Amino acid sequence: MIALVTGANKGIGRQIAGQLAGLGHTVVVAARNADAGERAAAELRADGGTAVAVVLDVTDPASVAAAADAVKRQFGRLDALVNNAGIVATPGVSFAAQQPGSAEVDEIRSVFETNFFGVISVTAAFLPLLRLSETPRIVNVSSVAGSLAAVSDPAATDPIAAGYAPSKTALTSLTLQYAKGLAPEGILVNAVCPGFVATDLNGFRGTRTPAEGATAAVRMATIGADGPTGTFTDEDGPLPW
Repeated sequence: MIALVTGANKGIGRQIAGQLAGLGHTVVVAARNADAGERAAAELRADGGTAVAVVLDVTDPASVAAAADAVKRQFGRLDALVNNAGIVATPGVSFAAQQPGSAEVDEIRSVFETNFFGVISVTAAFLPLLRLSETPRIVNVSSVAGSLAAVSDPAATDPIAAGYAPSKTALTSLTLQYAKGLAPEGILVNAVCPGFVATDLNGFRGTRTPAEGATAAVRMATIGADGPTGTFTDEDGPLPW
């Protein structure tokens, strides 16, 4: 299997790539920074895996197109696309910029550009290659922070954010649209939640390890042709939408 993981040079993405490589799959490490991507791919190869790196900025259409062209030239197809790249906030911008009532529109747009529109751009670019696979799969790394059912619970303690949380709500909904629209072609599309993972996105305050957070995505990236589609799960099963 040939799998591409966006944002795969660190955090959850790096663990998804590592676990897929450990299962014997060829992994394309997609990262905005060329050096960071190459280092991650070299680490996977040093551990016995098969990995290459490609520069991919999900917010840059030219970068996305170039990455898809590179994968086409080298492999001729893609079996699994893991849309993992995401941000909580724009680097250097305070999370306060997402507080309802005083939210900065440009910051909200910036978050959506990566977490939502970036997924659309990347998926569109790689669909032609996925259509050449016998078992094509798309996995979108979402979050229960965007679950309307979960957030509406009075006991919910997720941070209030007019950008990040709605971007994940939109991503989970988008996953269902893709699942329905691509079902006739046999392309399985699922959303997963990694949980509250300790990464630089949250100042390493998370209670789960990146390896734990990668589990659900790896499972959905490796399901068979008879696997589910249009689901939102973690490693324990279905989550509320």
